[in-house]
Amino acid sequence: MLIDYVRVSAQEWGTQAQISALKSAGCELILQEKASGGRWDRPELQRLLQQLRKGDQVIV
Repeated sequence: MLIDYVRVSAQEWGTQAQISALKSAGCELILQEKASGGRWDRPELQRLLQQLRKGDQVIV
């Protein structure tokens, strides 16, 4: 499975252009969150790590 994790650190930064391009590239699962780079509490990143299986590819 092709999985992507999108993170932006500011509320005014959008993810729609990235997500649109990733869908066009065939990403099956796209997880996104808005969090500071210095913050380690990232629920969507943890979800991604828990769902990984052998053969999966992750795009960050």
